[in-house]
Amino acid sequence: MTSPQGRMRPQHPATHRVVDLIDVFGLSVQGVAPGPDATLSGVSVASGDVRPGDLFVALSGLKVHGATFTAQAVEGGAVAILTDQAGVELLAADQPPIPILVAPDPRSLAGPIAAWAHDHPAQGVVTVGITGTNGKTTTSYFVDAALRAQHASTGVMGTVELRIGAEAIESPRTTVEAPVVQSILALMRERGATACTMEVSSHALALGRVGGLEFDVVGFTNLQRDHLDFHGDMEGYFRDKSRLFAPGQARRGVVVVDDVWGQRLAAEAQIPVESVSTLVGAPVAETADWAVTSADIGLDGIGSTFTLRGPDGVEHAAASPLPGRVNVSNAALAVVIAHRAGVDLATAIHAVGHASEIPGRMERVVERGAGMPLGLVDYAHTPDALVLALDAVRPITPGRLILVFGSDGDRDQGKRPLMGEIAARLADVLVVTDENPRSEDPAVIRAAILDGVRGARPDLADVHEATSRSQAIHDAFEIATEQDTIIITGKGHEPTQEIAGVFHRYNDRDVLLAAARARRELEGQDA
Repeated sequence: MTSPQGRMRPQHPATHRVVDLIDVFGLSVQGVAPGPDATLSGVSVASGDVRPGDLFVALSGLKVHGATFTAQAVEGGAVAILTDQAGVELLAADQPPIPILVAPDPRSLAGPIAAWAHDHPAQGVVTVGITGTNGKTTTSYFVDAALRAQHASTGVMGTVELRIGAEAIESPRTTVEAPVVQSILALMRERGATACTMEVSSHALALGRVGGLEFDVVGFTNLQRDHLDFHGDMEGYFRDKSRLFAPGQARRGVVVVDDVWGQRLAAEAQIPVESVSTLVGAPVAETADWAVTSADIGLDGIGSTFTLRGPDGVEHAAASPLPGRVNVSNAALAVVIAHRAGVDLATAIHAVGHASEIPGRMERVVERGAGMPLGLVDYAHTPDALVLALDAVRPITPGRLILVFGSDGDRDQGKRPLMGEIAARLADVLVVTDENPRSEDPAVIRAAILDGVRGARPDLADVHEATSRSQAIHDAFEIATEQDTIIITGKGHEPTQEIAGVFHRYNDRDVLLAAARARRELEGQDA
């Protein structure tokens, strides 16, 4: 069955001859030779998303080679297959009835071929790409708000959703596969959208998911510990992030230089880059192109205001609609990105300051009052992000700060005790539970977190463990008083929870609301 993102294609796609594809990209042919009039109208790396007229790109995967699914692709209407030598060997015993096109690295060609197949749709759209460990989603929504102030219709591709104009679907990952990127851009062009903001993950950069796309402007938020299971170490992580700031991948960049990685990126990038300092009084602010020179950090749902100095020395009054120091950084970066993407500076500042709430990012789900605690959901899933989240809610918490959290399975194991230690230091009550265990034993993940908790709180006072995330949230509500704050971190907006390879429908916000309803009903009965 075709996935939702696989259906986001233009109604009137361009068509190109298969023989021209072979010639343009220098491909060799195995098996059936393509006819001179055979045409393709799309590209897919997922056999289930193949439509009649598609080129099926069969890639080597983590567990299985895509060529294994050739029969399904042929049944879906594929007109040719692009694969590597390993794929050719897998198909040797059962040759498909369509041409097998061969390249040493088909993954690197998936994006460029998809761009070619759709007549380079990004050429008609202002494109913005945002990378970094934390803040990509918030910054992308801020940028989109500014772009919408100047463009009648815009698109967003990111962690939360894939959206064109008012139509949106859930996103399967931060950055979708290259053929999907290009088909969505083609659909944007067909529907008249003239600007697109995209989150670009380090995985996407390493795996070529933005291949064939040259962004007009790219931005960098920060680099903090995450995904080291994939990148190996921070140097490898930085190297993959840096791919976005390369000639041919982007025309110009905007980099937050609050950390050493941002400073290094600004110095080493091979494209024109402007630097943004967002920490008031930081030494780097003196030489940065843009700098936050003062800030009034908002609390308890009230956004922050700040002053942004431009390259000409002129200072501008600006704002973030979300509280916390981190959102001053996100807003300042968004203003500069949008301005360099063609939005008038005053317009960008106003639009970012009035952007709407962002799902799962310091999202206030239950308001304090009438016996109820304040309940928030945040995506913080790295050590640094957890510090920022807890620091942001402490000043608005008259009672205890109650944290519900876990850590992902099949991901960087080294951050688990770090998260536990931070939680033990900065929160009053901890409910340790599961995030997305994936293929790992959830108890093993929780044990690693609790090891970190013991480093700061040996007696495990006010530390609870819950094997169900839903139960963990209900437990937190049973503990909380009106003066307390409950913050649930790690999953944010995510609509599913992956356990033992199975995706279950689940959302922190929904469970938090259900826990609040249950408490109101119980207190009503008691009364």
